Amino acid sequence: MAKIKKGDQVIVRTGKDKGKTGRVSSVLKNDKVLIEGINQVKKNQKPNPNAGISGGIIVKDMPINISNIGLFNPETKKADRVGFKFLEDGKKVRYFKSTNEVVDA
Repeated sequence: MAKIKKGDQVIVRTGKDKGKTGRVSSVLKNDKVLIEGINQVKKNQKPNPNAGISGGIIVKDMPINISNIGLFNPETKKADRVGFKFLEDGKKVRYFKSTNEVVDA
């Protein structure tokens, strides 16, 4: 079970987008994640008429290392560390370490 999953609300801890929040759109294999609207770059796109791609400058989300983000805790409005614990029925869930509140309801 991963500490950060697709669809989680996260906050950036370091870098040019420090303090910004966004949703995780995908988790990549090499400990990187794509977050909507975070770490955006402008890229020059060559036109490809065969594929129907028009040329120009496009804005693209780039991966950010998972160590530079934290799961957003809506109760404290800050980034929080995540741990794992088992419930009484044996289900493994994530929880915020500062408040002991379960993330996965």
